[in-house]
Amino acid sequence: MPQTLYMVVEHFKNKNAVPVYRRFREKGRMAPEGLVYVSSWVDHKLERCYQLMETHNRALLDEWMANWSDLIDFEVHPVITSKEAAEKMAPLL
Repeated sequence: MPQTLYMVVEHFKNKNAVPVYRRFREKGRMAPEGLVYVSSWVDHKLERCYQLMETHNRALLDEWMANWSDLIDFEVHPVITSKEAAEKMAPLL
């Protein structure tokens, strides 16, 4: 089964990153086997995180988000790389 990239936008509840970082320090990412962390970026206000994850099974992403849903509201967007998008668009140009 092919791997899919997901851009996960994490909105820290009450715009409070402290409980999120505290749990991460104590328990780690808490991602199930088969869900791969690729990279992440946090906004300057420390209210939102943009996290790129990869998996062949969307249910693993849901399982991971359940571990954090008391502290974070999630948006999930399946994405492709810019290179893949260019290849897809090439025949249309």
